[in-house]
Amino acid sequence: MARRLPPLNALRAFEAAARHLSFTKAASELNVTQAAVSHQVKALEERLGIQLFVRMNRQLLLTEAGQAYLPAIRDAFDLIATASERLVSRGDSGPLKVTSLNSFAAKWLLPRLPEFRKQHPDIDVLVHASDTVMDYVREGFHCGLRYGLGRYPGMTVDFLMADRCFPFCSPRLMEGPHPLTKLENLRYHTLLSDDASRVPGIPDWSEWLAAANVEGVDPSHGLTYNDSAMLVQAAVEGQGVAMGRLSLAEGDLAAGRLIKPFDLELRSQYSYYLTIPPGALDRPKVRAFREWVIEEARKSPLGAEAQPRSTSA
Repeated sequence: MARRLPPLNALRAFEAAARHLSFTKAASELNVTQAAVSHQVKALEERLGIQLFVRMNRQLLLTEAGQAYLPAIRDAFDLIATASERLVSRGDSGPLKVTSLNSFAAKWLLPRLPEFRKQHPDIDVLVHASDTVMDYVREGFHCGLRYGLGRYPGMTVDFLMADRCFPFCSPRLMEGPHPLTKLENLRYHTLLSDDASRVPGIPDWSEWLAAANVEGVDPSHGLTYNDSAMLVQAAVEGQGVAMGRLSLAEGDLAAGRLIKPFDLELRSQYSYYLTIPPGALDRPKVRAFREWVIEEARKSPLGAEAQPRSTSA
């Protein structure tokens, strides 16, 4: 048998007004107008056929019926609040589930995660690396690190970093009979690429060679990898000269495992974003990760190239 309940908004208005003995204070708590609270209470009284308040000039008092009604309504709202808190708490147990592109997880996120764990030792993290766009809600992910144009409908989106593309290689390629001390010597080295270079908006060898006015180098020959982290590792091992992204090579460049033989850089139209599905920001561990990853991105020169921005669903 269906329950015959008064409207929830009317009950909330009554409980708040009865607790404060003021329509004005109740309105402030509920973020509505004083008139709205008064209307809801009057509607509840008409539905019940019972007067709940005595309205005086500058004072609001409960009738005997109102005094008898208040404890049960207050307890009901307390039960709802407690059940909701327990549900959120249960949902907040277990690891923080983060999805990321394979390459970004391997070359950027993983080297920095120990610092997050140091700051938040109570938060376990599960990193799911995939180049497939995931259904966050269905798969249970709390947030994701994506590379794109920033258009992720329904998500809270935070800008993390821009990106730049240029050739990089092992320092060993600066030696030998054809050192990469001049552009024309590129013809003697294997060109390394990844699948990302086939995406419009991400500069490839053809664009870079044209911008650098290099002739006699065929960008269609060389080695291509389907994963950008593999491309960086191939360059570290001296397999050739990679056309890659600073976001992924930054650590190896700083450590001296890679060098940038030429100055020319091309800006990628794509950037990195933190994406969060609706409701996930209610969880403390998600808010902690969001604050941390934005701060880590700002430490990078790529993060400083544009003002951090966010959009909410």
